[in-house]
Parts: sequence; structure tokens; C-alpha cells
Amino acid sequence: MRAFLVRLAGAQAADELAQETFLRAWLRAADYRGEGAYAGWLYRIGWRLHCDHARKSARRAALAPPGTATECATEPGALPALDAALDARRVLATLDDRTRAALILCDGHGVSHAEAAEILDLPLGTLKSLVHRARQRLRAAFGDGEPT
Repeated sequence: MRAFLVRLAGAQAADELAQETFLRAWLRAADYRGEGAYAGWLYRIGWRLHCDHARKSARRAALAPPGTATECATEPGALPALDAALDARRVLATLDDRTRAALILCDGHGVSHAEAAEILDLPLGTLKSLVHRARQRLRAAFGDGEPT
């Protein structure tokens, strides 16, 4: 959960969001109906918390006086200092939150397309399109083929 949230919200925010995710899951354990994987249910809670956090951060940034440094809600957190990891981090940072989350869930965490669509509250076709386009951008960025 933390790795998913680090790539969405950054390292500082991920710790709080992961903690809040598990707290909400504990408090709402009776709400889990057993439909789908428990991990998917947790990812959905984490995704919704991230969306709330991003909205609040955007509002704070809009209200901050000009020239005030504000935290970027969507900047991925620190990854290992390997060239490929840094390049991947830069490419992921260019994706919008929804697309980045779709790619991370499907390719990074092995969640099925159907389950990722449910987690992100998207139609299955939309989720597949987001993942496909994100993969194309990664391939283009790393020179592993031309985007189609």
C-alpha cells in the first residue's frame, strides 16, 4: 500500500495516507462484503484518500500567497538512486494521477484490469486505455519502441 501511495503522492504524504488507509479499513471492516480481493478493497480506500489529499493540497496551493513554497501532491517520492529508476520516476511524474495509478496497480502490483477498474471507479475499457497509453509513453521514453 505504501509503495502505491509513494508513487502517487510522494514519500511524506504516503506515510500518512497509508496509516489512514489501514485505520479506515479497521474501522470499516464490517463494510467489506467479500466481493473481490481484500487488497483491492484496501487499494480503493487508499486511492480515495489520495484523491481527497490531492484536492486539499490543490486548494491550499491556490490560497497560498504568491511565492510561497507548497508541497506538490502528485510528485512521486524518492526511489532508489539508479539511473533507470530515476528515469522511470520522471516519466511517471508526467502522467496524471489516474493514469499513474492504473499503471502502478496493473503493472507494479499485479492487480487485474477488472479489479483496477473497480478500485479506481472507472469503466474497464477506460482503464485498459489508460494502461495502454501509459505503457506507450514508458516505451517511448526508454526507446523500447515507438508509440502507436
